[in-house]
Amino acid sequence: MRLVDHSMTTPEHNLALDEALFELCEEQGVPFLRFWEPACVFVVLGYTNRAGREVRLEKCHERSIPVLRRMTGGGTVLQAPGVLNYTLALPLPGSGPLATISGTNRHVLERNSRALATLLPGRPLLEGETDLAIDGRKVSGNAQRRGQRALLFHGTFLLAVDLTLVEELLPMPSRQPAYRAGRPHGGFLQNLSLEAAHLKEALRTEWQAEESDQAIPAERLERLIRLHYGNPAWNLRR
Repeated sequence: MRLVDHSMTTPEHNLALDEALFELCEEQGVPFLRFWEPACVFVVLGYTNRAGREVRLEKCHERSIPVLRRMTGGGTVLQAPGVLNYTLALPLPGSGPLATISGTNRHVLERNSRALATLLPGRPLLEGETDLAIDGRKVSGNAQRRGQRALLFHGTFLLAVDLTLVEELLPMPSRQPAYRAGRPHGGFLQNLSLEAAHLKEALRTEWQAEESDQAIPAERLERLIRLHYGNPAWNLRR
């Protein structure tokens, strides 16, 4: 597996790079593990989310906070300094745990939980369909997209993010896992208080990823930004 530890300079480029790695895995069958950290605050909608329902758009507009849409499902998330993102682009097998959506969720999150357990007193638990939680509080949210020959699985780890921003910019989500039990963001989310470098190393070891000088053609990223992440018709459709 090739390791790509690279944060782009803009929110649009960061989301585009995830999709570009998915495309390369579809074309070449090469698996990737990527890490990135946001340099600014922005909001990312799940593929089917309604912007007007899942985001306080006026607040974001007042503060010039970008609202983008990703290619995977799941709920709306806040990206900000203090969040570590990871991305897995994996070839689709004909059988085994990655052959189904639910099997992929369990397989990836169990491995991520195992990596976290090397850094924490206890092991995070899989809650809902795509969360990792400690003592019932969410520390990692995840989503996937499946193509013909590859899948993209990516998610966030809350390390030291300002959780008051989540309360300010995101209303209560329209869909909630049962274990949330109606709790507001501040009572549901929890920071891991880990150093990003330590978590990246634990995940890299778990996934047996090796350093790579993988080059992503700039024209591929710009095409994806033009079609998706820089396109208001894609990002803010209701």
